[in-house]
Formats: sequence, structure tokens, C-alpha cells
Amino acid sequence: MSSRPRVLVAMSGGVDSSVAAALLHAQGYDVVGATMKLFCYGDEVPDKPCCSLDSINDARRICESLGVPHYVLNLESAFGHDVVDNFVQEYSAGRTPIPCVRCNTFTKFRDLLRKADAIDAPYIATGHYARVLDGALHRGVDGSKDQTYFLWGIDREVVPRMLLPVGHQTKAETREVARSLGLIVADKVESQDICFVPDGDHTKIIRQRLGADAPALSRGPILLEDGRVVGEHEGYARYTIGQRRGVPGGFAEPMFVVAIRPEARAVVIGPREALLGRGVVAREVNWLVDAPAVGSRVQVQVRHRAPPAAGEIIRLDGDEIELALDDPVAAITPGQSLVLYDGSRVLGGGFIERAAGARGPLPVLAA
Repeated sequence: MSSRPRVLVAMSGGVDSSVAAALLHAQGYDVVGATMKLFCYGDEVPDKPCCSLDSINDARRICESLGVPHYVLNLESAFGHDVVDNFVQEYSAGRTPIPCVRCNTFTKFRDLLRKADAIDAPYIATGHYARVLDGALHRGVDGSKDQTYFLWGIDREVVPRMLLPVGHQTKAETREVARSLGLIVADKVESQDICFVPDGDHTKIIRQRLGADAPALSRGPILLEDGRVVGEHEGYARYTIGQRRGVPGGFAEPMFVVAIRPEARAVVIGPREALLGRGVVAREVNWLVDAPAVGSRVQVQVRHRAPPAAGEIIRLDGDEIELALDDPVAAITPGQSLVLYDGSRVLGGGFIERAAGARGPLPVLAA
């Protein structure tokens, strides 16, 4: 066995994980690459999603160029259960799921750690834009690419074993490193879609799993907050909190989706003010530090790339947390992540259950 510290690098075939592997190799680590096969794509997919056979081959070629071994981990079954099934269930319940968090929490990092232990690798590495400082998870240097919003659910014990080389640089710098090293993926286009929804139409997955007549894809009323019917939709799974597309016009002010009522197959719309919440409740809370006490001041983030909002923890109850926000926050969406920060340090997070405060009376909790 090599005397160099061994690290198992999760390689998607993209530029970020490829540069992560190359940087660690240059720093003297005993690098082993691993690509996770999470989803089986049909022939109709025109591009190259992160888990496609083309991307697996790109990862293999990068490892060959570095002279390091490469494994493919078949995690389709676990991914289907932990991520895709949950994705369908959440949309059916009137929520907007965040599958990247589920994948990181229940599939990627757990299986990566198992493989690392099997090959006696004390470290695991990814191409995420985040940092580990003094054993704690922090935001990445590039604020526009920071990915800690998707990492709050991993086990606390994993963090000290994580190496995140690209988190200390910008995306532009990552591409420059890739070009300087002659990596074949230096200018590879970055996927913006959910990996198992490469064409952007998430209703296809729901239709495949539940059928075309699933309640979430069936017609229903579009209501005002007072219950008046003002239109009809083609399935509440096509809507999310804060959405304007597909909302009827003809009102004195712009209208947005403010609630989804799956039990009535109804979408509720209202003015911008109806989107504002002065508090938030989250479930399945996971802490990456010792849990703060009730009354603690924190910064919270309710959407990817949303600016942090100041607030106070007012309730901790099992795996639930409730926060009061200093200023109203728009479009607090059930199913999305609530992540708590102390400056750049990630404290923990949970899945948003409902908004509180100004939106408290609205049926934002899918029943």
C-alpha cells in the first residue's frame, strides 16, 4: 500500500470533479476515482447528463491521464428508492422537492464512504464548491457557485474526512486549471438540470411512475385566496410557490402561486405580498455542529443562491425547527432546503415544512 494518503474522488465526468482529482494528485495524494451510475437514460436524451455513459467514459479518461485507478459504482437501485421515488412523492404531496440534497444525504456520500473504507482511504473528495475549515463545513469562495445549500444533510462525522479542492477557487479559475493541465473536459458544458430530468420536464418522471391520470397531473381549479375560482390548471405538480408562468392574467397586479392544495387538486394564487413569510418551520433537521439553543441568532437560506436572511431560533422539537425572521422572505417553499449559517460556517438544515408569520393562515402545508 502507498505511503501517500489515499483519497477516493467522486468523479462525474465534469470539469469540477476532474480538477479536484488532478489537484489532489498534484499535491501528492494517492488518488482513486469513482463514478456513480445513478440513473439509466433512454436513447432519446440528446445531451450528456452527469451520470450518462459518456460522462462515465470522460471520468475514466481523466483517471487514465492521471495514471490513477477508476471504479464505477452502480447505485441505481438506491438512487431510485432514496431520490426518484421521494421526488415523485413530494410533488404528489404538493411540495417542490430538492433531489440533490436527498442524493447527497442518502446515496452519494454514504456509498462513497463505504467504498473509501473498503479501499482503506481515509479521505473522500468531490468537486463541490464548499470548504472544510478546522473540521467544519463552510461556504465556497465563489459565492455564485456555493453548493453548501445542498450539503447540509450529510453525516457530521463525514465532514472531517472531506477534501474539497475547488471550493477555494472560482469556477473561472477551475476552468483555467483544467486548460493548463490539458484536461479533456476543460470546456465541457455544465448541466443546469436535475440529472434524471435532463430535458427539464419533471412531469415525465411522475407520469412514468404514477400514470398519466395521477392526481398531481390532473386538471384542477386555480383559486384566489378567498376561494373564488379564476381558472383551471393541467396538474398541480407543474406549479411551485412563487411561480407566475401558467397563472391567469387580467388582475390589477401580478399574481403568483402562493399555495398548493393537493387534497383539492387546487392551486392558490395571490399578490406578491401573499408570498411573504416572517417565519419558517423545517423538518428532518440535521446538525453539522452542536445544535444551537433556542434564542440563537442565525442566518438562513431558503433557496439556492438566495441572499441569507437573519433570524432567531424560536422552537426546537425533535427533528423540527422553527425560526422567526427579522424581515419578510418571499416564496418560502415546502420541500426545499432551509440551511442555517453562522457567517460562512454551515450549522445544519432541514426540509421546509411551511412558512409561518404573515403566511401562517394560508394552506401552505401539504396535507
